[in-house]
Amino acid sequence: MTQDMTLAEGLTLYRQKVSVLKKGFVQESYRISSLLKSQYADKNMRDFRSPDIASLRDQRLSQTNPKTGLPISPSTVRLEMSLLSNVFDIGRIEWGVCESNPVSNVRKPKAAPGRDRRLTAREERQIMRYCHAHPTPDLYVLVVLAIETAMRQGELLKLEWEHISLQRRIAHLPDTKNGSKRDVPLSLKARDALIQLGARTKGKVFGYTANGLKSAWRIMLQRLEIKDLHFHDLRHEACSRLFELGTLDIMEIAAISGHKSLAMLKRYTHLKASRLVKKLEGNKHRGQQVIINHLVPYPAVVSETPSGVTVRVLDFEGVQGAGRTAELAKRVAQDALLRHLMVSLRDKEPIPAPDQYLEQVNEGDIIMLDPLSQNPPLEEAHTFLG
Repeated sequence: MTQDMTLAEGLTLYRQKVSVLKKGFVQESYRISSLLKSQYADKNMRDFRSPDIASLRDQRLSQTNPKTGLPISPSTVRLEMSLLSNVFDIGRIEWGVCESNPVSNVRKPKAAPGRDRRLTAREERQIMRYCHAHPTPDLYVLVVLAIETAMRQGELLKLEWEHISLQRRIAHLPDTKNGSKRDVPLSLKARDALIQLGARTKGKVFGYTANGLKSAWRIMLQRLEIKDLHFHDLRHEACSRLFELGTLDIMEIAAISGHKSLAMLKRYTHLKASRLVKKLEGNKHRGQQVIINHLVPYPAVVSETPSGVTVRVLDFEGVQGAGRTAELAKRVAQDALLRHLMVSLRDKEPIPAPDQYLEQVNEGDIIMLDPLSQNPPLEEAHTFLG
């Protein structure tokens, strides 16, 4: 081994000798490729000083991602600096090409806050309807399992039928991201989704590759006009729902999700405030709470007709009002909405939360219809209640 080695040579050797043995080899290869394009790539490793690394850090933070057109994120630069630190450590200890690690004394960019993106009820219904109609049934089952089991995308795509017990409702993962095997319990919904694929005795469960799933997910979000939702966010959602059950402790959830660090698991859990409100109130006035919780404004759309105006409540099929003017139609629709809510509560029928409709409407045409708002007395109008 020569005593002089450029950073480019060190990165290339590191990829060949060290990265190739890691589970994250593909991702680390991308980072190495980015660093190989740096102006410092031809500099000898023994000549590097901390200011060089600081300069490289600042340059990367000022650049944009050629694929997305967005600035390079602090998290990406932090990962690249960790990679450089490993390269210099091995270069110092094993290769003898530098005397110190210049990365160790350089500040890393501040870590970005963890994502707190939760899947809304309306988005979930849109996604499930889209996946049901998708020509590849794998997509629906992948989404269901991601939400129900908190498995990572890579773990889902590696699932094999010989490691799934539909009778015991267990999916065995012999090879996970953190290097340890684990058994994941399957909910009834997850098990039934797998059965829909047609259970087999062996072989891969899903035919998707990582790139194929990424492409299908991107196309779906574009068609549904859903913004800023990653497939990995379904794992966030699953972990949060496990916490919100209130029946599992943090160690049991960690056993399901495969998190070794409880601090990392905490980042994935963003409890919905609506669940916490119920706990704050306890059992006081429980019946009153149930009624009040549903007497809230619902989205509706106003449209003109040859005979006047119609106001249609989007979350309920057939609940609408018509009148000669918009105000009259609104009042009739409010009465229809209130009656529908009360009848549903009496008959113990499920009532959706507002804004779960799937119909594509112009957002500018939507109004919020309050079933309890005060209005002038009705004149001539017509009520419709499906």
